[in-house]
Amino acid sequence: MAAKPTAIVTGSAQGIGLAIVHRLVEEGFAVCVNDIPANQSTIDIVVNEINSKSGHRTAIGVAADVSSSDEVKRMIDESLRQLGPLTVMIANAGIAQVAPALEMTTQDVTKMFNVNILGVFNCYTHAARQMIAQGPVAESAVGYRIMGAASIAAYKPFPLLSHYCMSKSAVRMFTQTFAVEVARHKITVNCYAPGIVDTAMWDEIDEKLGALEGRSRGRTIEKFGSELTAMGRVSVPEDVAKVVGGFLCSKDSDFVTGQTIVVDGGIVFS
Repeated sequence: MAAKPTAIVTGSAQGIGLAIVHRLVEEGFAVCVNDIPANQSTIDIVVNEINSKSGHRTAIGVAADVSSSDEVKRMIDESLRQLGPLTVMIANAGIAQVAPALEMTTQDVTKMFNVNILGVFNCYTHAARQMIAQGPVAESAVGYRIMGAASIAAYKPFPLLSHYCMSKSAVRMFTQTFAVEVARHKITVNCYAPGIVDTAMWDEIDEKLGALEGRSRGRTIEKFGSELTAMGRVSVPEDVAKVVGGFLCSKDSDFVTGQTIVVDGGIVFS
């Protein structure tokens, strides 16, 4: 029996990353669940749940800070050791902060860029080097995939989220340029742009943006969901996972590269 394709999903102990991990397992992948070291106990819970359901070791957990090149390399090496050759890297980890641009510090911007931009760079480049070293995959197998988390904030300005918008725009452009550079190695590189998703990150945005603009907790995400989306609701993580873990990680996406797939229920139209 052929070995399972493998995937590393960063920031996957919760939210969109967790939904992507579960979808990948459904699609027959072995997965490396990653999050920051402070979330080690949550990583362990996710891994144990997946392995208990499958009846064998389908998932492993590796705590690592994606802003560190050395830690990303260590995570990939551990995934290789326990799961086998790397098929898919999904640089999903990211952070947000609500603050007026005039009140931000250089430390705020540096922290945002270290996770949202440098973290993506580390994952993309280390994964690509590993895939190239492994050599071509079989014609019948899922090809090499690299993906990153952009956002509708890469298309649409959101006041009080300026450095977040900058970081996600950078992810989108780096994905395009990197896709061109590694295409000759038969590696596709894409990113996905969620909209307003019912996750812990958006709970924080809802609370802080609401406080700044005079809305009670829960009203901001409700307002955005009803007024901004054509579909009339906010997204759930599974909406994104269907596209990422389903389509983009399948052979159906073999000819798709350098794209930013918007999954927002109709907020941004390209």
